[in-house]
Amino acid sequence: MSKKRKASGATAALQFLSARGVPFREAGYVHDDAVTDYGAEAARALGVDPGRVFKTLLVSQPGGQDFGVVVLPVDRRVAMKAAASGLGWKKAVLADPSAAERRTGYVVGGISPFGQKTPSPTLLDDSALGHPTIFVSGGRRGLDLEVAPQDLLDALEARPAPLSA
Repeated sequence: MSKKRKASGATAALQFLSARGVPFREAGYVHDDAVTDYGAEAARALGVDPGRVFKTLLVSQPGGQDFGVVVLPVDRRVAMKAAASGLGWKKAVLADPSAAERRTGYVVGGISPFGQKTPSPTLLDDSALGHPTIFVSGGRRGLDLEVAPQDLLDALEARPAPLSA
C-alpha cells in the first residue's frame, strides 16, 4: 500500500493518515444516493467480502455524556454490552446520528475512524485481526480506505475487542 500525501479536497481521514505516515490505499466507488445500507453498498462496489469492510459507529453512555467509537464488519451488529465493557462503561447506546455528525465532522455513511473532529476512545472488532487488510470509510460516502488492522490500532491508540453480535 502506498502513502498518500495531502491533496486539495482530501478528507480529514486522508490528512490524518498522511500526516502520520500510515500506509493505506484509497478505494473509491460511485455512491448511489438512493442507497442507505452504506456498508453493503461499499462491499458490493469494491468486490470485497463484507467481513473485510468495516463500519464506524459512535456510541455513548445513556444520556450522551461520554462517547466511544466502535469499528466492526458491515455484515454484523454491535453487541452493546461488549462495547460498553470494552469502553469501561456499564451501558452503551448508539449515538444520535446528528450528534455523531457533529462530534466526528463526517456525515452518516461516511464516518471514518480517522481524523474525527473530536476523537473518542476506539474499539476495533477483533475479527479484523484475521485479515491482512480491512476497508473503512475514508470520510465521505463513496470512499473507503484499505489499511492493515494493526496500523488502525496503532494510529488511533485503539483496542481490539469482541464487538459483534
